[in-house]
Amino acid sequence: MRILFLCTGNSCRSQMAEGFARQLLKGWDIWSAGTHPAERVNPLAVQVMAEKGIDISTQYPKLVQDIPRPVDFVVTLCGEAAEECPVFPGAKRTEHWGLPDPAKATGTPEEVLQVFRHVRDEIERRMSDLANRVKTQMDDRL
Repeated sequence: MRILFLCTGNSCRSQMAEGFARQLLKGWDIWSAGTHPAERVNPLAVQVMAEKGIDISTQYPKLVQDIPRPVDFVVTLCGEAAEECPVFPGAKRTEHWGLPDPAKATGTPEEVLQVFRHVRDEIERRMSDLANRVKTQMDDRL
């Protein structure tokens, strides 16, 4: 199974989702991409994932067009109406996790870090739920 986490910049949300998925969905081909990828993964995303024991420091932003096809499952993580998260042709299944972009957070450094942690924790919760649903479906097939 190949899963794609898709957002705009591929620097925060989709990178964190990819990190959790690599931990929870062993044996899956896991990717993240963006419609307009940033130059690098946001350092605060790397920092808050490290707090959970997940190293995403070697991950990098990718264009949607760079993802191998076909993709079985697409999760979009765009949260704001102004962002573009396209439909991914050929995907057998899609889900939308509308989450705010922590890179747009404002305030003190600690307040911004708290926004990153909040988004990370929500992604972790949804990723755990997804992993449980996938495992249940696979068990039902056996």
